[in-house]
Amino acid sequence: MLFNSLTFLVFLVIVMVVHQIMPTWTARKTTLVIASYVFYAAWNPPYVAILLLSTSIDWWLARRIWRCDDGPRRKMLLIASLLVNLGLLGFFKYGGFLLANFQDAVGALGIVYRAPEWKILLPVGISFYTFASLSYTIDVYRREIRGDCSYLDYALFVSFFPHLVAGPIVRASALLPQIQQPRQVTRDQLGWGLVLVCVGLFSKVVLADTLFAPLVDQIYSNPGIHGALDIWAAVFGFSGQIYFDFSGYSLCAIGLALCFGFAFPDNFRAPYAARGFSDFWRRWHMSLSSWLRDYLYIPLGGNRGGGWTTDRNVILTMLIGGLWHGASWMFVLWGGLHGIYLVAERHLRGSTAATIESTTGDQIPLTMLTFLLVTLSWIPFRAPNMHAVGSMFAGLFRFGIPIQVEPIQIFLCFACIGAMLRWQFALRDRSFEEQFGKLSGIAQAAILAGCMISMFLWSGGDERAFIYFQF
Repeated sequence: MLFNSLTFLVFLVIVMVVHQIMPTWTARKTTLVIASYVFYAAWNPPYVAILLLSTSIDWWLARRIWRCDDGPRRKMLLIASLLVNLGLLGFFKYGGFLLANFQDAVGALGIVYRAPEWKILLPVGISFYTFASLSYTIDVYRREIRGDCSYLDYALFVSFFPHLVAGPIVRASALLPQIQQPRQVTRDQLGWGLVLVCVGLFSKVVLADTLFAPLVDQIYSNPGIHGALDIWAAVFGFSGQIYFDFSGYSLCAIGLALCFGFAFPDNFRAPYAARGFSDFWRRWHMSLSSWLRDYLYIPLGGNRGGGWTTDRNVILTMLIGGLWHGASWMFVLWGGLHGIYLVAERHLRGSTAATIESTTGDQIPLTMLTFLLVTLSWIPFRAPNMHAVGSMFAGLFRFGIPIQVEPIQIFLCFACIGAMLRWQFALRDRSFEEQFGKLSGIAQAAILAGCMISMFLWSGGDERAFIYFQF
């Protein structure tokens, strides 16, 4: 069930009406849990059992961790939670990948082995709800939050449909206290929530799917026949596509949660206006980057072990972050590139980077360099294999070949990228809510009307799934 579908609109209206007429807070929470499981079952009904299993085991283990004072036993209970969650994630998401790579490895040794065909479908959103659930058991183990919440509250935390399949990765410490206290959505929350949903759907349907996706798909499908202008358009186009696709989903998720009175954390904050790569990761997919920092990078030792150890921890964290996105060496390569960027930036920070950031006039070149390198690193993220990666990078310098796509597509792509960068510079140090609130009522109404009219005119009925659904 896609946010950008008529089916979801009907589903949302029904859920909001039923939720409001429920007489008690417990009944309202029960309604949301049932609705969330129906929402998830719309993808693949049998996989509801996996969501239920993960929820039940983590709730049960967390309660025992909370009540246990024996250090070794508490650690064993935490390890059990890690094994169950990461085991399910590993089996469904990486089973086929591991089999294929094992076959290649033994083949290199001269051993003939045919791996069985992997026909198991990946449960949608498993990476997101697994990380959300793990945050609970880890935080309970660390005594940072209580581990005695009710099963209903915990089930709603894990399954709440706005963030279930593609985030943000909302931590238990942020959402559970809201679930435990009765809440009544205000008119302001409902209004702003619907504004975010509208803008998010516009970002997805019009910008990501209609403007960028056709150009990107056409060129990435056969990059070897395209010249430099086409390739550059596709490279910049995918930067726009993935940003508007994923940030659009995040805006929808935050807005939908707000329609029920719940506050989700921001997931994007003008990432293409970042001044350096550590700044980029403080602004891009913020819920994942902070999760990796708090539950992986810092436990590995963070920056406490000296230069080499810190570099190792950064690289390892980014490699795992890349692999989290999908069972492909392309994602590992993408994560590795960002790890190299971060390590290089850390070593330059005391000299070159510090000088660049010291004057306002030099911040724009640093921002543009960051954006260019981030954009180039999206190539392995989007390309299906190393051959396509090589062809795309070679095509960046393949001059003299006439463009093979519609010129208007090229023009609109670069014009929209320019407008996007200008808008992100404006939002770098302020929130979208603050910027939108400065506009007059007429301007706000015009923007929302423009978004809705654009979706009606240019959606074309093509209901593309959000890119991050596959992760």
